[in-house]
Amino acid sequence: MAPAAKVTNVLFLCTGNSARSIMAEALLNATGQGRLRAFSAGSHPRGEVHPLALDLLRRERLPTDGLRSKDWDEFAAPGAPKLDVVITLCDQAAGEACPAWPGGPVSAHWGLPDPAAVEGSEAEKRRSFARVYREIANRLGILTGLPLSDLDRSSLTARLAEIGRTEPRGT
Repeated sequence: MAPAAKVTNVLFLCTGNSARSIMAEALLNATGQGRLRAFSAGSHPRGEVHPLALDLLRRERLPTDGLRSKDWDEFAAPGAPKLDVVITLCDQAAGEACPAWPGGPVSAHWGLPDPAAVEGSEAEKRRSFARVYREIANRLGILTGLPLSDLDRSSLTARLAEIGRTEPRGT
């Protein structure tokens, strides 16, 4: 019997942990093929998931049970899951001093606009969430296609940085 493949734990960070990081967590958990497990957190969590993020995830038929806005300190505490990869999705979180993550995970920055900051009509806000969701899905599609068990730390860091520079696919 072949040994079980290692599960790679990925933490997505945003300041508020209410939209981008939540969408990334839900999508990667649904598409990670048992090889990737996602979590999300924020440096200053809003305390609730943005309703338009939840609505979009439900429309995409992704599970939303258990999604919550949480502080990144939860993942630096004793007993927290060992993190292999930490990805910031907003520029503000990328510039903040992160906690010391146990195990020294690989880190990357995939800057994306905050759909929760868009002002305008309900339709404009929904379009903003949909654009960011598509960009997250595009980048996670690349991530899930990587041969993670074959990549050393340096190669993984480089590949994650490349993914973060991926150009958006239209609107």
